Amino acid sequence: MKKSKNILGGLAVMTSTLLAACGASSSKTAANQKLNWMEEAELSTIDVSKIMDDVSFNQVNQVMEGLYTLGNNAKVKNALASKATVSKDGKTWTFNIRKNAKWSNGQALTAKDFVYSWKRTVDPKTASEYSYLFSGIKNADAIVAGKRKASTLGIKAVGKYKLVVSLEWKIPYFKLLMAFPLFFPQNEQAVKKYGSKYGTASKYMVYNGPFVHKGWTGSNLSWKLVKNKYYWDKKDVKLTQINYSVQKSPSTAYNLYQAGKLDGTILDAQASKQLTKSKGYTIRKVANTQYLQFNLKKYSKFKSTNLRRGISMAINRSSLSKTLGATYKAATTFTSSGLTTVNGEDFTKLAASSEAKKYTSYNKQLAKQYFEKGLKEEGLSKLSFTLLASDDDTSKKLAEFVQSQLETAFGDKITVKVQSIPSKTKLNRVLAGNFECTLSGWIADYADPISFLDCETTGNSYNYGSWSNKEYDKLIAASKTSSGEARMKLLAKTENILMVNQGVTPLTQANKAWMIKSKVKGIIYNSAGAYYNFKYAYIAN
Repeated sequence: MKKSKNILGGLAVMTSTLLAACGASSSKTAANQKLNWMEEAELSTIDVSKIMDDVSFNQVNQVMEGLYTLGNNAKVKNALASKATVSKDGKTWTFNIRKNAKWSNGQALTAKDFVYSWKRTVDPKTASEYSYLFSGIKNADAIVAGKRKASTLGIKAVGKYKLVVSLEWKIPYFKLLMAFPLFFPQNEQAVKKYGSKYGTASKYMVYNGPFVHKGWTGSNLSWKLVKNKYYWDKKDVKLTQINYSVQKSPSTAYNLYQAGKLDGTILDAQASKQLTKSKGYTIRKVANTQYLQFNLKKYSKFKSTNLRRGISMAINRSSLSKTLGATYKAATTFTSSGLTTVNGEDFTKLAASSEAKKYTSYNKQLAKQYFEKGLKEEGLSKLSFTLLASDDDTSKKLAEFVQSQLETAFGDKITVKVQSIPSKTKLNRVLAGNFECTLSGWIADYADPISFLDCETTGNSYNYGSWSNKEYDKLIAASKTSSGEARMKLLAKTENILMVNQGVTPLTQANKAWMIKSKVKGIIYNSAGAYYNFKYAYIAN
Protein backbone atom coordinates (compact mmCIF):
# COMPACT_ATOMS: atom_id res chain seq x y z
CA MET A 1 0.00 0.00 0.00
CA LYS A 2 1.48 3.35 -0.74
CA LYS A 3 1.98 7.03 -1.71
CA SER A 4 3.99 10.69 -2.54
CA LYS A 5 5.70 14.14 -2.12
CA ASN A 6 7.74 17.45 -2.27
CA ILE A 7 9.60 19.87 0.03
CA LEU A 8 8.16 20.06 3.55
CA GLY A 9 9.80 22.74 5.70
CA GLY A 10 13.34 21.55 6.41
CA LEU A 11 12.75 18.14 4.87
CA ALA A 12 14.07 17.35 1.42
CA VAL A 13 12.10 14.64 -0.33
CA MET A 14 13.99 12.04 -2.31
CA THR A 15 11.86 10.92 -5.22
CA SER A 16 12.53 9.62 -8.67
CA THR A 17 10.90 10.89 -11.81
CA LEU A 18 11.50 8.80 -14.87
CA LEU A 19 10.64 9.25 -18.51
CA ALA A 20 8.82 12.42 -17.50
CA ALA A 21 8.10 15.17 -19.96
CA CYS A 22 5.04 17.06 -18.79
CA GLY A 23 3.07 18.47 -21.70
CA ALA A 24 5.48 19.45 -24.43
CA SER A 25 7.27 16.64 -26.22
CA SER A 26 10.51 16.74 -28.17
CA SER A 27 9.62 13.56 -30.07
CA LYS A 28 6.97 13.17 -32.72
CA THR A 29 3.98 11.16 -31.61
CA ALA A 30 3.14 7.94 -33.38
CA ALA A 31 -0.21 7.41 -35.07
CA ASN A 32 -0.99 4.48 -32.76
CA GLN A 33 -1.24 5.81 -29.20
CA LYS A 34 -1.86 2.52 -27.42
CA LEU A 35 0.33 1.44 -24.50
CA ASN A 36 0.71 -2.17 -23.33
CA TRP A 37 1.50 -2.28 -19.61
CA MET A 38 1.58 -4.75 -16.73
CA GLU A 39 0.72 -5.07 -13.05
CA GLU A 40 2.28 -7.65 -10.73
CA ALA A 41 -0.92 -8.60 -8.92
CA GLU A 42 -4.70 -8.66 -9.24
CA LEU A 43 -6.78 -5.50 -9.05
CA SER A 44 -8.86 -5.49 -5.87
CA THR A 45 -11.17 -2.49 -6.23
CA ILE A 46 -11.60 0.90 -7.89
CA ASP A 47 -13.80 2.23 -5.08
CA VAL A 48 -11.99 5.37 -3.85
CA SER A 49 -13.08 4.75 -0.25
CA LYS A 50 -11.92 1.14 -0.18
CA ILE A 51 -8.66 1.02 -2.12
CA MET A 52 -5.71 -0.20 -0.07
CA ASP A 53 -3.12 -1.84 -2.34
CA ASP A 54 -0.66 -0.41 -4.86
CA VAL A 55 -2.35 -1.90 -7.93
CA SER A 56 -5.69 -0.34 -6.99
CA PHE A 57 -4.12 3.02 -6.15
CA ASN A 58 -2.31 3.13 -9.47
CA GLN A 59 -5.43 2.23 -11.40
CA VAL A 60 -7.57 4.82 -9.62
CA ASN A 61 -4.87 7.44 -10.18
CA GLN A 62 -5.36 7.09 -13.95
CA VAL A 63 -9.16 7.15 -14.02
CA MET A 64 -9.88 9.61 -11.21
CA GLU A 65 -8.48 12.97 -10.16
CA GLY A 66 -8.46 15.14 -7.05
CA LEU A 67 -7.77 18.72 -6.07
CA TYR A 68 -4.08 18.31 -6.81
CA THR A 69 -1.88 15.97 -8.81
CA LEU A 70 1.82 15.18 -8.63
CA GLY A 71 4.20 16.18 -11.38
CA ASN A 72 7.93 15.80 -11.82
CA ASN A 73 9.87 15.31 -8.58
CA ALA A 74 6.56 15.01 -6.70
CA LYS A 75 5.77 18.67 -7.29
CA VAL A 76 2.17 19.38 -6.28
CA LYS A 77 0.19 20.86 -9.18
CA ASN A 78 -3.38 22.09 -9.45
CA ALA A 79 -5.82 19.54 -10.86
CA LEU A 80 -9.52 20.02 -10.08
CA ALA A 81 -8.58 22.95 -7.85
CA SER A 82 -8.07 25.99 -10.05
CA LYS A 83 -7.13 28.06 -6.99
CA ALA A 84 -6.59 27.56 -3.27
CA THR A 85 -6.28 29.96 -0.32
CA VAL A 86 -5.13 29.17 3.22
CA SER A 87 -5.91 31.00 6.45
CA LYS A 88 -3.03 32.51 8.46
CA ASP A 89 -3.19 29.75 11.05
CA GLY A 90 -3.09 27.09 8.30
CA LYS A 91 -6.30 25.49 9.53
CA THR A 92 -8.80 26.59 6.87
CA TRP A 93 -8.35 25.78 3.20
CA THR A 94 -10.64 27.14 0.49
CA PHE A 95 -10.54 25.57 -2.97
CA ASN A 96 -12.11 26.82 -6.18
CA ILE A 97 -13.23 23.84 -8.30
CA ARG A 98 -12.88 23.98 -12.08
CA LYS A 99 -16.23 24.74 -13.67
CA ASN A 100 -15.50 22.66 -16.76
CA ALA A 101 -14.87 19.41 -14.85
CA LYS A 102 -17.27 16.55 -15.61
CA TRP A 103 -17.91 12.93 -14.78
CA SER A 104 -17.72 10.28 -17.49
CA ASN A 105 -21.53 10.11 -17.48
CA GLY A 106 -21.62 13.77 -18.55
CA GLN A 107 -22.69 15.19 -15.18
CA ALA A 108 -20.99 18.30 -13.84
CA LEU A 109 -18.41 17.70 -11.11
CA THR A 110 -18.98 20.05 -8.18
CA ALA A 111 -17.72 20.73 -4.67
CA LYS A 112 -20.42 18.51 -3.17
CA ASP A 113 -18.76 15.48 -4.85
CA PHE A 114 -15.77 15.99 -2.56
CA VAL A 115 -18.01 16.49 0.46
CA TYR A 116 -19.90 13.28 -0.29
CA SER A 117 -16.72 11.30 -0.95
CA TRP A 118 -14.90 12.31 2.21
CA LYS A 119 -17.90 11.78 4.45
CA ARG A 120 -18.49 8.36 2.91
CA THR A 121 -14.87 7.35 3.52
CA VAL A 122 -14.74 8.35 7.19
CA ASP A 123 -18.15 6.84 7.97
CA PRO A 124 -17.50 3.63 9.96
CA LYS A 125 -20.26 1.94 7.92
CA THR A 126 -18.00 2.14 4.86
CA ALA A 127 -15.20 0.33 6.72
CA SER A 128 -12.43 2.15 4.88
CA GLU A 129 -9.03 0.79 5.88
CA TYR A 130 -7.51 4.18 5.06
CA SER A 131 -9.91 6.44 6.98
CA TYR A 132 -7.21 7.18 9.56
CA LEU A 133 -5.50 9.45 7.00
CA PHE A 134 -8.28 11.99 7.57
CA SER A 135 -6.91 12.59 11.07
CA GLY A 136 -6.49 16.33 11.58
CA ILE A 137 -9.53 17.25 9.51
CA LYS A 138 -12.15 18.58 11.92
CA ASN A 139 -14.01 15.78 13.73
CA ALA A 140 -12.46 13.03 11.57
CA ASP A 141 -10.98 11.05 14.47
CA ALA A 142 -14.24 11.19 16.42
CA ILE A 143 -16.22 10.09 13.36
CA VAL A 144 -13.92 7.16 12.59
CA ALA A 145 -14.19 6.13 16.25
CA GLY A 146 -17.99 6.18 16.00
CA LYS A 147 -18.35 9.07 18.45
CA ARG A 148 -19.69 11.65 15.97
CA LYS A 149 -21.72 11.54 12.78
CA ALA A 150 -20.02 11.70 9.39
CA SER A 151 -22.07 14.82 8.62
CA THR A 152 -19.92 16.78 11.11
CA LEU A 153 -16.69 16.32 9.13
CA GLY A 154 -14.85 19.59 8.52
CA ILE A 155 -15.67 19.94 4.84
CA LYS A 156 -18.45 21.89 3.16
CA ALA A 157 -19.50 23.09 -0.26
CA VAL A 158 -20.17 26.81 -0.63
CA GLY A 159 -22.21 27.00 -3.79
CA LYS A 160 -21.35 24.63 -6.64
CA TYR A 161 -17.67 25.35 -7.07
CA LYS A 162 -16.18 26.38 -3.73
CA LEU A 163 -14.92 23.84 -1.19
CA VAL A 164 -13.93 24.74 2.37
CA VAL A 165 -11.91 22.35 4.55
CA SER A 166 -11.46 22.94 8.31
CA LEU A 167 -8.53 21.36 10.17
CA GLU A 168 -8.04 20.77 13.88
CA TRP A 169 -4.35 21.53 13.52
CA LYS A 170 -2.01 22.63 10.77
CA ILE A 171 -1.03 19.54 8.76
CA PRO A 172 2.49 19.92 7.28
CA TYR A 173 1.78 17.51 4.42
CA PHE A 174 -1.83 18.54 3.67
CA LYS A 175 -1.26 19.39 -0.01
CA LEU A 176 0.34 16.01 -0.52
CA LEU A 177 -2.70 14.29 0.97
CA MET A 178 -4.93 16.17 -1.46
CA ALA A 179 -3.05 14.55 -4.35
CA PHE A 180 -3.62 11.07 -2.89
CA PRO A 181 -6.51 8.99 -4.38
CA LEU A 182 -8.26 8.54 -1.03
CA PHE A 183 -9.22 12.23 -1.15
CA PHE A 184 -10.62 12.18 -4.69
CA PRO A 185 -14.32 13.03 -5.28
CA GLN A 186 -17.08 10.46 -5.81
CA ASN A 187 -20.33 10.65 -7.69
CA GLU A 188 -23.14 10.10 -5.17
CA GLN A 189 -25.61 9.05 -7.84
CA ALA A 190 -23.26 6.30 -9.06
CA VAL A 191 -22.53 5.03 -5.55
CA LYS A 192 -26.25 4.71 -4.79
CA LYS A 193 -27.09 3.29 -8.21
CA TYR A 194 -24.56 0.45 -8.02
CA GLY A 195 -24.81 -0.19 -4.28
CA SER A 196 -22.63 -3.05 -3.09
CA LYS A 197 -21.32 -3.55 -6.64
CA TYR A 198 -19.84 -0.03 -6.78
CA GLY A 199 -16.15 -0.17 -7.67
CA THR A 200 -16.09 -3.97 -7.97
CA ALA A 201 -15.90 -3.93 -11.79
CA SER A 202 -15.22 -1.37 -14.52
CA LYS A 203 -18.90 -0.99 -15.39
CA TYR A 204 -19.95 -0.23 -11.82
CA MET A 205 -18.24 3.14 -11.70
CA VAL A 206 -18.07 6.61 -13.21
CA TYR A 207 -14.80 8.46 -13.73
CA ASN A 208 -13.40 11.97 -13.80
CA GLY A 209 -9.76 11.37 -14.72
CA PRO A 210 -7.80 11.23 -18.00
CA PHE A 211 -9.01 7.69 -18.69
CA VAL A 212 -12.01 5.46 -18.04
CA HIS A 213 -11.79 1.82 -16.98
CA LYS A 214 -13.02 -0.93 -19.32
CA GLY A 215 -13.23 -4.70 -19.19
CA TRP A 216 -12.38 -5.50 -15.59
CA THR A 217 -14.99 -7.91 -14.23
CA GLY A 218 -13.68 -8.01 -10.68
CA SER A 219 -11.60 -11.15 -11.06
CA ASN A 220 -10.03 -11.23 -14.53
CA LEU A 221 -6.35 -10.50 -15.12
CA SER A 222 -6.59 -8.09 -18.05
CA TRP A 223 -8.42 -4.82 -18.74
CA LYS A 224 -7.92 -1.53 -20.52
CA LEU A 225 -8.07 2.20 -19.91
CA VAL A 226 -9.58 4.38 -22.63
CA LYS A 227 -9.19 8.14 -23.04
CA ASN A 228 -12.00 9.98 -21.25
CA LYS A 229 -13.86 12.26 -23.67
CA TYR A 230 -15.34 14.22 -20.75
CA TYR A 231 -12.02 14.94 -19.01
CA TRP A 232 -11.54 18.69 -18.49
CA ASP A 233 -7.95 18.63 -19.83
CA LYS A 234 -8.33 15.98 -22.53
CA LYS A 235 -6.29 18.08 -24.99
CA ASP A 236 -3.13 17.12 -23.06
CA VAL A 237 -3.90 13.38 -23.03
CA LYS A 238 -2.09 11.67 -25.90
CA LEU A 239 -2.75 7.99 -25.23
CA THR A 240 -6.01 6.63 -26.55
CA GLN A 241 -5.75 3.32 -24.72
CA ILE A 242 -3.68 1.46 -22.12
CA ASN A 243 -3.91 -2.33 -22.25
CA TYR A 244 -3.19 -3.90 -18.87
CA SER A 245 -2.39 -7.50 -17.99
CA VAL A 246 -1.37 -9.07 -14.69
CA GLN A 247 2.01 -10.79 -14.96
CA LYS A 248 3.08 -12.64 -11.81
CA SER A 249 6.08 -14.28 -13.47
CA PRO A 250 8.87 -11.84 -14.45
CA SER A 251 10.28 -14.29 -16.98
CA THR A 252 6.92 -14.60 -18.73
CA ALA A 253 6.55 -10.83 -18.71
CA TYR A 254 10.02 -10.36 -20.18
CA ASN A 255 9.21 -12.82 -22.98
CA LEU A 256 6.10 -10.78 -23.77
CA TYR A 257 8.23 -7.62 -23.76
CA GLN A 258 10.69 -9.15 -26.22
CA ALA A 259 7.80 -10.27 -28.41
CA GLY A 260 6.49 -6.69 -28.52
CA LYS A 261 3.37 -7.50 -26.51
CA LEU A 262 4.42 -5.39 -23.50
CA ASP A 263 5.99 -1.93 -23.62
CA GLY A 264 7.35 -2.25 -20.10
CA THR A 265 8.21 -5.16 -17.84
CA ILE A 266 9.55 -5.71 -14.32
CA LEU A 267 12.73 -7.79 -14.18
CA ASP A 268 13.61 -10.56 -11.76
CA ALA A 269 16.94 -10.77 -9.92
CA GLN A 270 18.82 -12.61 -12.65
CA ALA A 271 17.55 -10.45 -15.49
CA SER A 272 18.20 -7.24 -13.55
CA LYS A 273 21.88 -8.23 -13.36
CA GLN A 274 22.19 -9.38 -16.96
CA LEU A 275 20.40 -6.44 -18.59
CA THR A 276 21.98 -3.55 -16.67
CA LYS A 277 23.59 -2.08 -19.78
CA SER A 278 20.73 -2.85 -22.17
CA LYS A 279 18.74 -0.15 -23.89
CA GLY A 280 15.56 0.53 -21.94
CA TYR A 281 16.94 -0.65 -18.58
CA THR A 282 15.38 1.57 -15.92
CA ILE A 283 15.54 1.67 -12.13
CA ARG A 284 12.40 2.92 -10.45
CA LYS A 285 12.92 4.05 -6.86
CA VAL A 286 10.22 2.93 -4.46
CA ALA A 287 9.79 4.19 -0.88
CA ASN A 288 8.81 0.78 0.44
CA THR A 289 9.57 -1.84 3.06
CA GLN A 290 8.77 -5.55 3.13
CA TYR A 291 8.26 -6.84 6.67
CA LEU A 292 6.77 -9.53 8.89
CA GLN A 293 3.70 -9.01 11.04
CA PHE A 294 2.85 -11.51 13.78
CA ASN A 295 -0.77 -11.90 14.84
CA LEU A 296 -0.46 -10.93 18.50
CA LYS A 297 -4.20 -10.63 18.99
CA LYS A 298 -5.07 -14.18 18.05
CA TYR A 299 -1.87 -16.08 18.87
CA SER A 300 -0.32 -15.56 22.29
CA LYS A 301 2.78 -17.52 21.23
CA PHE A 302 4.08 -14.39 19.46
CA LYS A 303 3.63 -12.04 22.41
CA SER A 304 7.16 -12.44 23.72
CA THR A 305 9.26 -9.49 22.57
CA ASN A 306 12.38 -11.60 23.02
CA LEU A 307 11.00 -14.30 20.72
CA ARG A 308 10.34 -11.72 17.99
CA ARG A 309 13.80 -10.23 18.51
CA GLY A 310 15.33 -13.67 18.07
CA ILE A 311 13.46 -14.20 14.81
CA SER A 312 14.63 -10.82 13.53
CA MET A 313 18.29 -11.44 14.38
CA ALA A 314 18.21 -14.87 12.71
CA ILE A 315 17.55 -13.32 9.29
CA ASN A 316 20.57 -12.31 7.21
CA ARG A 317 19.08 -9.35 5.39
CA SER A 318 22.17 -8.69 3.29
CA SER A 319 22.08 -12.24 1.96
CA LEU A 320 18.33 -11.92 1.38
CA SER A 321 18.82 -8.77 -0.67
CA LYS A 322 21.45 -10.46 -2.84
CA THR A 323 19.09 -13.37 -3.39
CA LEU A 324 16.30 -11.07 -4.57
CA GLY A 325 18.50 -8.94 -6.84
CA ALA A 326 20.62 -5.83 -7.18
CA THR A 327 17.68 -3.47 -6.64
CA TYR A 328 17.05 -4.77 -3.10
CA LYS A 329 18.78 -3.75 0.10
CA ALA A 330 18.57 -4.75 3.75
CA ALA A 331 15.93 -2.93 5.80
CA THR A 332 16.82 -2.15 9.40
CA THR A 333 13.99 0.33 9.94
CA PHE A 334 10.28 0.23 9.15
CA THR A 335 10.44 3.68 7.54
CA SER A 336 12.07 3.44 4.13
CA SER A 337 15.40 5.11 3.59
CA GLY A 338 15.46 7.68 0.80
CA LEU A 339 12.11 9.13 1.85
CA THR A 340 13.09 12.33 3.67
CA THR A 341 16.17 14.02 5.09
CA VAL A 342 16.63 15.98 8.30
CA ASN A 343 19.44 18.53 8.30
CA GLY A 344 21.00 16.83 5.32
CA GLU A 345 20.87 13.30 6.78
CA ASP A 346 18.46 10.53 5.90
CA PHE A 347 15.69 10.24 8.49
CA THR A 348 16.48 6.57 9.08
CA LYS A 349 19.95 7.48 10.42
CA LEU A 350 18.34 9.79 12.95
CA ALA A 351 15.90 7.04 13.93
CA ALA A 352 18.22 4.04 14.29
CA SER A 353 19.72 3.80 17.80
CA SER A 354 22.42 1.25 18.62
CA GLU A 355 19.83 -0.82 20.52
CA ALA A 356 17.44 -0.81 17.56
CA LYS A 357 20.28 -1.82 15.21
CA LYS A 358 21.08 -4.73 17.50
CA TYR A 359 17.69 -6.32 16.90
CA THR A 360 17.74 -5.85 13.14
CA SER A 361 21.31 -7.08 12.64
CA TYR A 362 22.14 -10.67 11.76
CA ASN A 363 23.60 -12.48 14.77
CA LYS A 364 22.86 -16.18 14.80
CA GLN A 365 24.24 -16.77 18.31
CA LEU A 366 22.29 -13.92 19.93
CA ALA A 367 19.22 -14.85 17.90
CA LYS A 368 19.22 -18.33 19.43
CA GLN A 369 19.58 -16.93 22.96
CA TYR A 370 16.68 -14.49 22.55
CA PHE A 371 14.50 -17.05 20.77
CA GLU A 372 14.95 -19.67 23.48
CA LYS A 373 14.30 -17.07 26.16
CA GLY A 374 11.09 -16.14 24.33
CA LEU A 375 9.99 -19.76 24.10
CA LYS A 376 10.48 -20.11 27.85
CA GLU A 377 8.48 -16.93 28.51
CA GLU A 378 5.58 -18.34 26.50
CA GLY A 379 5.85 -21.83 28.01
CA LEU A 380 6.75 -23.43 24.68
CA SER A 381 9.23 -26.14 23.75
CA LYS A 382 9.10 -25.15 20.06
CA LEU A 383 7.36 -22.70 17.74
CA SER A 384 5.30 -23.68 14.70
CA PHE A 385 3.55 -21.23 12.40
CA THR A 386 2.45 -20.59 8.83
CA LEU A 387 3.92 -17.60 6.97
CA LEU A 388 1.28 -16.17 4.63
CA ALA A 389 2.57 -14.56 1.41
CA SER A 390 1.32 -13.47 -2.01
CA ASP A 391 2.02 -15.80 -4.93
CA ASP A 392 4.09 -13.41 -7.04
CA ASP A 393 7.67 -14.45 -7.73
CA THR A 394 9.39 -12.02 -5.33
CA SER A 395 7.06 -12.65 -2.40
CA LYS A 396 7.49 -16.40 -2.71
CA LYS A 397 11.28 -16.11 -2.78
CA LEU A 398 11.28 -13.77 0.20
CA ALA A 399 9.02 -16.01 2.28
CA GLU A 400 11.02 -19.13 1.44
CA PHE A 401 14.25 -17.38 2.42
CA VAL A 402 12.82 -16.43 5.82
CA GLN A 403 11.63 -20.00 6.28
CA SER A 404 15.09 -21.39 5.51
CA GLN A 405 16.87 -18.88 7.75
CA LEU A 406 14.68 -19.57 10.76
CA GLU A 407 14.77 -23.35 10.44
CA THR A 408 18.56 -23.26 9.99
CA ALA A 409 19.04 -20.99 13.02
CA PHE A 410 16.67 -22.73 15.43
CA GLY A 411 16.66 -26.31 14.19
CA ASP A 412 14.01 -28.56 15.69
CA LYS A 413 12.74 -25.74 17.92
CA ILE A 414 10.86 -24.16 15.00
CA THR A 415 8.71 -25.24 12.06
CA VAL A 416 7.74 -22.66 9.43
CA LYS A 417 5.27 -23.44 6.66
CA VAL A 418 4.97 -21.01 3.72
CA GLN A 419 1.55 -20.53 2.17
CA SER A 420 1.58 -18.47 -1.07
CA ILE A 421 -1.82 -17.40 -2.40
CA PRO A 422 -3.21 -14.72 -4.79
CA SER A 423 -2.75 -11.22 -3.36
CA LYS A 424 -6.48 -10.43 -3.27
CA THR A 425 -7.18 -13.65 -1.35
CA LYS A 426 -4.27 -12.96 0.99
CA LEU A 427 -5.54 -9.45 1.65
CA ASN A 428 -8.98 -10.76 2.58
CA ARG A 429 -7.41 -13.36 4.89
CA VAL A 430 -5.30 -10.74 6.64
CA LEU A 431 -8.22 -8.32 7.00
CA ALA A 432 -10.23 -11.08 8.65
CA GLY A 433 -7.35 -11.78 11.04
CA ASN A 434 -7.06 -15.27 9.59
CA PHE A 435 -3.27 -15.61 9.71
CA GLU A 436 -0.43 -16.39 12.11
CA CYS A 437 2.35 -14.43 10.45
CA THR A 438 2.08 -12.45 7.23
CA LEU A 439 4.62 -11.04 4.81
CA SER A 440 3.53 -7.45 4.25
CA GLY A 441 4.75 -4.59 2.11
CA TRP A 442 4.19 -0.88 2.63
CA ILE A 443 4.83 1.95 0.19
CA ALA A 444 4.69 5.50 1.53
CA ASP A 445 1.48 7.37 0.79
CA TYR A 446 3.42 10.63 0.96
CA ALA A 447 7.04 11.53 1.67
CA ASP A 448 6.91 11.76 5.42
CA PRO A 449 7.90 9.12 8.02
CA ILE A 450 4.46 9.22 9.60
CA SER A 451 3.12 7.56 6.46
CA PHE A 452 4.90 4.44 7.74
CA LEU A 453 4.82 4.94 11.49
CA ASP A 454 1.13 5.80 11.82
CA CYS A 455 0.34 2.28 10.58
CA GLU A 456 1.52 0.68 13.81
CA THR A 457 -0.46 2.79 16.28
CA THR A 458 -2.96 0.94 18.44
CA GLY A 459 -6.13 0.19 16.50
CA ASN A 460 -4.83 1.37 13.13
CA SER A 461 -6.50 -0.60 10.36
CA TYR A 462 -3.10 -1.57 8.88
CA ASN A 463 -1.74 -2.78 12.21
CA TYR A 464 -2.75 -6.31 11.29
CA GLY A 465 -0.60 -7.83 14.02
CA SER A 466 -2.29 -5.72 16.73
CA TRP A 467 1.03 -4.72 18.29
CA SER A 468 0.46 -1.95 20.85
CA ASN A 469 2.68 0.40 22.83
CA LYS A 470 1.35 3.37 24.83
CA GLU A 471 4.53 5.46 24.55
CA TYR A 472 4.60 4.87 20.81
CA ASP A 473 1.00 6.06 20.46
CA LYS A 474 1.72 9.10 22.62
CA LEU A 475 4.70 10.17 20.50
CA ILE A 476 2.80 9.72 17.22
CA ALA A 477 -0.03 11.88 18.57
CA ALA A 478 2.44 14.56 19.69
CA SER A 479 4.13 14.59 16.27
CA LYS A 480 0.85 15.51 14.61
CA THR A 481 0.70 18.87 16.40
CA SER A 482 4.41 19.73 16.16
CA SER A 483 6.57 20.81 13.24
CA GLY A 484 10.07 21.02 11.85
CA GLU A 485 13.03 19.27 13.42
CA ALA A 486 11.24 18.77 16.76
CA ARG A 487 8.58 16.75 14.94
CA MET A 488 11.19 14.61 13.21
CA LYS A 489 12.83 13.82 16.56
CA LEU A 490 9.50 12.62 17.92
CA LEU A 491 9.02 10.38 14.90
CA ALA A 492 12.59 9.10 15.25
CA LYS A 493 11.80 8.03 18.82
CA THR A 494 8.74 6.12 17.63
CA GLU A 495 10.78 4.32 14.99
CA ASN A 496 13.27 3.35 17.67
CA ILE A 497 10.53 1.99 19.96
CA LEU A 498 9.07 -0.04 17.09
CA MET A 499 12.41 -1.64 16.25
CA VAL A 500 13.50 -2.30 19.84
CA ASN A 501 10.20 -4.06 20.51
CA GLN A 502 9.99 -5.64 17.06
CA GLY A 503 6.40 -4.49 16.60
CA VAL A 504 7.10 -5.37 12.98
CA THR A 505 10.19 -7.10 11.57
CA PRO A 506 11.57 -5.23 8.54
CA LEU A 507 13.29 -7.35 5.89
CA THR A 508 14.11 -5.50 2.69
CA GLN A 509 13.61 -2.27 0.82
CA ALA A 510 13.36 -2.52 -2.92
CA ASN A 511 13.67 -0.45 -6.00
CA LYS A 512 12.36 -2.06 -9.17
CA ALA A 513 14.27 -2.84 -12.32
CA TRP A 514 12.27 -2.39 -15.50
CA MET A 515 12.78 -2.65 -19.22
CA ILE A 516 10.93 0.16 -20.98
CA LYS A 517 10.58 0.55 -24.74
CA SER A 518 12.36 3.70 -25.94
CA LYS A 519 9.21 4.77 -27.78
CA VAL A 520 7.38 5.26 -24.46
CA LYS A 521 7.70 8.87 -23.33
CA GLY A 522 6.22 11.21 -20.75
CA ILE A 523 5.41 8.84 -17.88
CA ILE A 524 5.51 10.63 -14.54
CA TYR A 525 6.75 8.38 -11.77
CA ASN A 526 7.42 9.13 -8.10
CA SER A 527 8.78 6.86 -5.39
CA ALA A 528 5.83 7.33 -3.01
CA GLY A 529 2.09 7.56 -3.46
CA ALA A 530 0.07 6.34 -6.42
CA TYR A 531 3.34 6.59 -8.25
CA TYR A 532 2.31 6.28 -11.91
CA ASN A 533 0.71 9.09 -13.88
CA PHE A 534 0.03 8.37 -17.56
CA LYS A 535 -1.76 11.64 -18.31
CA TYR A 536 1.15 13.02 -20.33
CA ALA A 537 2.51 9.70 -21.61
CA TYR A 538 2.71 9.06 -25.34
CA ILE A 539 4.16 6.72 -27.94
CA ALA A 540 6.87 8.33 -30.08
CA ASN A 541 7.76 7.42 -33.64
